[in-house]
Amino acid sequence: MAAFIGGQLVLAAAVVPALRHDRPALRAVARRFGWVTLVALGVLVCTGAWLARGRWADGTLHVKLGLVVLVGVLILWHLRAGAAHWLQGAIFIVSLAIVWLGLALAH
Repeated sequence: MAAFIGGQLVLAAAVVPALRHDRPALRAVARRFGWVTLVALGVLVCTGAWLARGRWADGTLHVKLGLVVLVGVLILWHLRAGAAHWLQGAIFIVSLAIVWLGLALAH
């Protein structure tokens, strides 16, 4: 999750401002990061399934899994749509909700 959320923060705070006027470079970094996030999401699904054993009836887990699917769809959409800024914000907000629900499940 650190690669997922932390990477989004690095992109928003450092990469986008530095490469704002170099569209090809910014697009290349964003696409590469998009694929990294999909891999990270896959790892999170696998490890999360292992950690969630015995909790499959928990409604909070169902909501979290639904948000994981949603963020995967948003990432794929963003990879295809490119510069749709609202998608970047939606991915970040849904990601934070996933983290919050994960913490709620851990306690």
